[in-house]
Amino acid sequence: MAARAMNSTSAALSDASPIPYWLDDPGRPAPEPGLTGDTTCDLLVVGGGYSGLWTALLAKERDPGRDVLLLEGREVGWAASGRNGGFCAASLTHGIANGLSRWPDEMPLLEELGARNLDAIESAVHRYGIDCTFERTGEISVATQPHHVAELRELYEEMGAAGLAAGSELLDEDALRAQVNSPTFLGGLWDRDGVALVDPAKLAWGLKAACLSLGVRIHENTPATSLTRNGAGMAVRTLRGGTVRCAQVALGTNVFPSLVRRTRPLTVPVYDYALMTEPLSAGQLAAVGWHNRQGLGDSANQFHYFRLSRDNRVLWGGYDAIYPYGGKVSASLDQRPETFDGLAGHFFACFPQLEGVRFTHAWGGAIDTCSRFSAFFGTAHGGRVAYAAGYTGLGVGATRFGADVMLDLLSGEETERTTLEMVRTKPLPFPPEPFAWTGVALTKWSLARADERGGHRNLWLRTMDRMGMGFDS
Repeated sequence: MAARAMNSTSAALSDASPIPYWLDDPGRPAPEPGLTGDTTCDLLVVGGGYSGLWTALLAKERDPGRDVLLLEGREVGWAASGRNGGFCAASLTHGIANGLSRWPDEMPLLEELGARNLDAIESAVHRYGIDCTFERTGEISVATQPHHVAELRELYEEMGAAGLAAGSELLDEDALRAQVNSPTFLGGLWDRDGVALVDPAKLAWGLKAACLSLGVRIHENTPATSLTRNGAGMAVRTLRGGTVRCAQVALGTNVFPSLVRRTRPLTVPVYDYALMTEPLSAGQLAAVGWHNRQGLGDSANQFHYFRLSRDNRVLWGGYDAIYPYGGKVSASLDQRPETFDGLAGHFFACFPQLEGVRFTHAWGGAIDTCSRFSAFFGTAHGGRVAYAAGYTGLGVGATRFGADVMLDLLSGEETERTTLEMVRTKPLPFPPEPFAWTGVALTKWSLARADERGGHRNLWLRTMDRMGMGFDS
């Protein structure tokens, strides 16, 4: 039976392209020319993912006369912004449970700000005509083990006590399987309005077009290499040898080494992997249900996330988060056949009615992870430089909020965002090697053990919980 399953997954993966599905698009825009000489601007944005794109766009919306320049080391959206699952969540805290454990007094405001941020993203998508298949279908957290059912019920009750349960619905097994049919599903918690699904690459490309339409200057294939003071402003050198002199800098480099070196120990890269199926037939789709097209994620520590694309493919990702020793980001890590085999097996265990479906794409990419699992913010060089990072896989929506925070910080004005404890505090740094690798490996092993033992967290995980570094979703 095991050999048959292995042969089945191997056959399903045999023709999978190693390119991220979203980036494998004939409509992918041509890159803007690289910067070849010296130039000046009012605001320099470093990074052409969501973080940098939203910062540049919002800066021009706030002040159309501001001269904004964006530098991207490769092509806009090529990294995490173009290869994620496309879950655009309102949550700014990597879920209510994580937020309640860290900033309980601020959670009502943080949830309100997150909802307003998601509304603003939807508004921008319509205002700029961004064709990214924005579907506000919500997300269901799925129980696949009996202890998950109890945990979701406990979370729902905790949300209710905090006044945060509006728009959420607890589903029993029958109610959940009426939404999406899997023999592994035992119950769920449906956030009806707090998550939208998007084509992530098209969102990035649409933001690029919106920036250009407002007069943002964009230079791709232009890595920034250093950041120094330049009189009353800043100077950023590029790998091409040019220098950008500017009044202010916003850093949206996330998983890549920050030009503010002291912040580098606050994040580590973790590689996440995903598969995309061929389009489901009408019969296959009927066998699964999924009439309301929600995003889904199971409740295990090593969890899967899955959703439908515009043409009814199933994206299936997650589970096997990989930390590379030394925290090195390398394209060689984008492919991991043993992870793809495991994910394919898990997919067919979840949806046995889809046996015979083939995967057309298999890819990976690095996520910037911090010890509190939600973004942190700050300034450097006397307030001339702002940064935001550490989104830990939930940056599709939260990066727009982070862009607003960076612009608030650069303005020097106190706002409801800059007064938040979440914004004013930093996560604990990761230790140097070999301790970082050992700690991550031990945590991953312990989380897998907890999944196998009814959610029981061992001494290591309980210690991490007490230190504020516990992760359970």
